[in-house]
Amino acid sequence: MRHPWRFLLFRTYSRSPLRVPTMSQVLPPSISPPPRIHSFHNISSHSHFKNPFNMMKELSMLNYKSTLINHYSFSSEAAVEQKDPDHVLVTVTDIFTRFNDGNDIKKELELNDVGFSHELILKVLRDVESRPDVARRFFYWVSENDGERLSSKSYNRMLCILGVNGLVEEFWGLVDVMKKKGYGISGSVRDKVAVKFEKEGLESDLERLRGVFASGSVDNSMGKVCSRVCKIIRSQLWGDDVEKRLRDLNATFSNDLVKMVLENLASEPAKALIFFRWIEECGLLRLDEHSYNAMARALGREDCIDRFWKVVDEMKSFGYEMEMETYVKVLFRFCKRKMIKEAVDLYESAMAGSNKPSVSCCTFLLRKLAVSKQLDLGLFSRVVRIFTESGNALTDSMVDTVLRSLTSVGRLGECNKVLKVMEEGGFVAGGNLQSKITFRLASTGKKDETAEFIDHVAASNTNLDHKAWVSLIEGCCAGGDLEAASAYFEKMIEKEGVSHAGYAFEWLVYSYCSGKRATDACQLLHKYVSKNQLRPRHATYKELIRKLLAQGGFKDALNLLSLMKDHGYPPFVDPFIEYVSKSGSSDDAIAFLKSMTSKKFPSTSVILRVFEAFLKGARQNEAQDLLSKCPGYVRNNADVLNLFCSLKSGQVDTAPPVVA
Repeated sequence: MRHPWRFLLFRTYSRSPLRVPTMSQVLPPSISPPPRIHSFHNISSHSHFKNPFNMMKELSMLNYKSTLINHYSFSSEAAVEQKDPDHVLVTVTDIFTRFNDGNDIKKELELNDVGFSHELILKVLRDVESRPDVARRFFYWVSENDGERLSSKSYNRMLCILGVNGLVEEFWGLVDVMKKKGYGISGSVRDKVAVKFEKEGLESDLERLRGVFASGSVDNSMGKVCSRVCKIIRSQLWGDDVEKRLRDLNATFSNDLVKMVLENLASEPAKALIFFRWIEECGLLRLDEHSYNAMARALGREDCIDRFWKVVDEMKSFGYEMEMETYVKVLFRFCKRKMIKEAVDLYESAMAGSNKPSVSCCTFLLRKLAVSKQLDLGLFSRVVRIFTESGNALTDSMVDTVLRSLTSVGRLGECNKVLKVMEEGGFVAGGNLQSKITFRLASTGKKDETAEFIDHVAASNTNLDHKAWVSLIEGCCAGGDLEAASAYFEKMIEKEGVSHAGYAFEWLVYSYCSGKRATDACQLLHKYVSKNQLRPRHATYKELIRKLLAQGGFKDALNLLSLMKDHGYPPFVDPFIEYVSKSGSSDDAIAFLKSMTSKKFPSTSVILRVFEAFLKGARQNEAQDLLSKCPGYVRNNADVLNLFCSLKSGQVDTAPPVVA
């Protein structure tokens, strides 16, 4: 004997331990919503600078920041009803009046703990009917974020707002949408909009409206029947009267019609399920794969989870496949409601079929797990296993995306655990990914995790790529840990030699200099040049000389000139001339001139530049003193003599002396 349909709702279904229902059955009004859980979005990224000496302002960007993005999740209708309805109405209206951006609206709704019900949507539309911009913003936002809450009444109310406010093009656009959903235009909406069209002289639109309404406002045949079926089902609780009215339609039920009805009843999944079972048990039709998928899409929500799996199991028993549309829609809904375990269950079920989700679906799930309230490595491992056992392979880009998600929620320290799970699935990190990982760990000051990663790479018989060593040192420098950077640089030299060490050493020198430790940087340079035959870059020498002179290391800077010559670089004279002319003595000038050449004295042109710099700095005494200490051929040089003669005649431009 078949069940009375009004009690069908309260059937219970058992479920295997793989998917234990976490919510109560469909429709009981006492259902409480699942707790809201914040989720996060990663915006961190890393790029290697070509020249660290020109990137001082950018250095602060290297420290990763995580940005919290609160994703709004809807409460159940019961939760809404517990609040003061008038207060909620005022709050919602105010939010959609003040804000235009969708993210701002979500944030405000989250802060005010607002959940939408069918009744609340109607009240808001009624409240803003004279403000079409606000009404449109509200209606389209709900349509995009929780379209199941919108009913035929909701659509008609929005349609009326568009029509009476003269938004004709949008009015007809919404009529087309309603046709596809099987919704008709109500008589009251027709009358109000007709008055507006007549007043505005829109004769063609008025005739069109009358024609559409005369035909039932939807296309004939299946669309019209769907509208009538949905209207009957929604009008009252299921019972013998509803069944009789459905039979009296004398409609020929096809799977296309059933699918359309189920899609239009998606906001009331319990009634959709009763209709589905009624069609099935009355023998009116053998339900096909499309009908089952439509039913699954309607049930794929937190308050119908056990019934959803029941339908999915039935599909499999009949040899039906889950359509990709069903998988994507339900997966998105599960993730939106923070039902991560159910999302993994769904992924496993879909991967067992012939319509397997794409690689990006696996990445999406792993990211969701990475940013969930608690990192569940069991579920994480399960997704990896499902993915790889289906013949897929994890890639560097997938893993990098997951690690970015970890970084975005401040869980970068968990990366070694995640990488271990990935490696159990056959993953081996490439050189570029190693570089990104070492930089991220080192730049955020995670010493233990950095050492663990390096040891793990060594233990797996995979040498750390030379680019990864450079990134490791760069990361330590970016994080301000110069001792660790120096230690890792020494290890790099031991393992890789000096052939690829120039860029890493440049970062090391720059960081020491930025920390006003140019002398220490100079000592490191001498150490590695003499011990390991390191050949620093020309830019490294030039920056170190500048910083040494600025930090009182004149003698150390002079010593670098000879090393530059040994490495085939031209002498870097400009900062020395500037230094000597402003604060150096004549003895300093002599020392500089002798250090920059392998001869006893440099060319006259360089000496002339030093004299001119002294004189322009109003330091005539130092210039005369330097002249007296120069060799005779310099003192008797015609250009030098002309320079000093012009000084006596007052023709040399000199800066005014500085008054102490």
